[in-house]
Amino acid sequence: MKEIKSGKRLFRYALTQKKVIIFALLMLSIAVSAELTGPFIAKRMIDEHILGIEKRWVLTEENGTDHVSYNNAFYIREDRVSEDVNVLDENTARILQIGRDYYFIPSDIEFDGERSVNNGELTITRGELTATYPAQELSNSELISFYQPEVKYIIYLVVLYFGLLVVASFFQYGQSYYLQTSANRIIQKMREDVFGQIQKLPIQYFDHLPAGKVVSRITNDTETIKELYVTVLATFFSGVIYITGIFIALFLLDARLATICLLLIPILIVWFIIYRKYASFYNHKIRALLSDINGNINESIQGMPIIQAFRRQKKAKEEFEGWNEQHFTFQKKLLSLNALTSHNLVGVLRNISFVVVIWYFGGASLGIGTMVSLGVLYAFVDYLGRMFGPITGMVNQLANLEQARVSAVRVFELMDEAGIQVSDERSPRYEGNVTFDSVWFGYKENDYVLKDISFEAKKGETIALVGHTGSGKSSIMNLLFRFYDIQKGSIQIDGQEISDVPKQVIRQHMGIVLQDPFLFSGTIASNVSLEDERISMEHVKKALNDVGAMDFVQALPKGLDEPVIEKGSTLSSGQRQLISFARALAFDPAILILDEATASIDTETEAIIQKALEVLKKGRTTFIIAHRLPTIKNADQILVLDRGEIVEKGNHDELMEIKGKYYQMYELQQGSKGLAG
Repeated sequence: MKEIKSGKRLFRYALTQKKVIIFALLMLSIAVSAELTGPFIAKRMIDEHILGIEKRWVLTEENGTDHVSYNNAFYIREDRVSEDVNVLDENTARILQIGRDYYFIPSDIEFDGERSVNNGELTITRGELTATYPAQELSNSELISFYQPEVKYIIYLVVLYFGLLVVASFFQYGQSYYLQTSANRIIQKMREDVFGQIQKLPIQYFDHLPAGKVVSRITNDTETIKELYVTVLATFFSGVIYITGIFIALFLLDARLATICLLLIPILIVWFIIYRKYASFYNHKIRALLSDINGNINESIQGMPIIQAFRRQKKAKEEFEGWNEQHFTFQKKLLSLNALTSHNLVGVLRNISFVVVIWYFGGASLGIGTMVSLGVLYAFVDYLGRMFGPITGMVNQLANLEQARVSAVRVFELMDEAGIQVSDERSPRYEGNVTFDSVWFGYKENDYVLKDISFEAKKGETIALVGHTGSGKSSIMNLLFRFYDIQKGSIQIDGQEISDVPKQVIRQHMGIVLQDPFLFSGTIASNVSLEDERISMEHVKKALNDVGAMDFVQALPKGLDEPVIEKGSTLSSGQRQLISFARALAFDPAILILDEATASIDTETEAIIQKALEVLKKGRTTFIIAHRLPTIKNADQILVLDRGEIVEKGNHDELMEIKGKYYQMYELQQGSKGLAG
């Protein structure tokens, strides 16, 4: 059912380029028509101009066009006689071929059959009938003179044939160019749609699907679908038109035999159905395994420092080889299926067809008065041979067709995931008053990681969240950003329920700095502005100055234009964090979130950030998630979390006074520092 729906959607994508495709198919039809005219031209050349010498010849009064001089007399073929030609004798002459020699008979023949010549007499035998005629063997020069009138017609047909080949080549090129152009346009739009869908998917979607598998669907699967439009459909379109044209020609030549040849169509249809049944299963397995392989590779590359540090190279290789071996096994099964059902079956059908043609023309059709011409036989065999070219082409593309259909199912599954429409709506900068009221939240149903969370953060306040790993600190920030939605309770900004506001609008006036900063490929400046046209270069410089990053930026060879490679791996962790901090500040957020932003920074860099924060957090609500408690001593409010609940609330002095969990954690960290000293 999924494949049927995906087929319809692939067709709808094709309709986006319907004008170009229709134009290409018209060009293809012209190319096929021009090319398939060839056997008809060859048939006429054989029957009318090469074997036409055996037609009746009549004696004329004088020489003229298409006349032949023989024994001081002039002859012209009976079918070339016109009104201005004076025929002297109603009797006709014949020229018959026996072996490699030609003989002139001064009269017509009663019937045709097996020919023989002896002592100037030509004998024709058919069954019990026998007829004998006087015959004169033609010399080479005499034979050439009888063929001389045909030369101009043969030259004309040869020129016509080559002209049609040129026309066919031109339109063949045109249809191939336009079909492939439209195919590339279709796949370009599909990739844009898939990537656009990725931007709409909620964060929790990526919690369950590894990045490598997502990448596989965007790249590998769409590339396979591209083959469907570029190669497969072009092959099937041209094949269907070509076969249709050939059958029309076959019916024009011999309707009865053409009807027999129609049996090939249901055979091919049944063949395609059986092939798809098995190939679809194998292709589903292959695409899924390829996705797993990509996920494994992505994970291994990202975790390479850990793999090498803990000497897990051999184990990682064994895991990869396991996936790869499964992929190879199913590829081999598909290869066996293709080998069994492609060239072999086409060859069998071709041979059967030729046997039928030989039997038909060589036996059943050779009754009295029913013998076909050599030209018809040549044309029929030529067309039949041509027909198996597109059949072979379509059969060879069956594997790609099935791979594309399977990939389409996987891509459309991704596109059917519930996403959030990207909103361009602009909202005025809010004050920054945040209220959590009895909030309950769990990543899994009925498994709450936050329980009855309530607090209020007023404009300009700094709120610190502390607690052991897994206590729910980051989950609170995820809810504020609406990366996830709550199960119970209420979250408000400036008195408005955030669930009533589009997610992009909510995040419009928020900034975040993560513990592990992410930098995009580009430059220092582009990583601060994220290519937002509202953020000028002056804003970029100011943000970098405010966080104390301009000193190291100016020391770089190209300054703000210094290239940043993937994840900013050429920069230190402190430098990456400063750029990430400047990025958040450049957008002038009303709410600033620091998710353990100073955890991986050296003391000197942390001092720079702390100094900048004292100035920058004025006028904006700041949330700080921190393990290093001395960095949050000046926070207006500290929330101490334990197992998803707020167990203590207050400023540093208040919490130290009550000597609870916060006091224990603070003293423990201070004691650790003392011991370290």
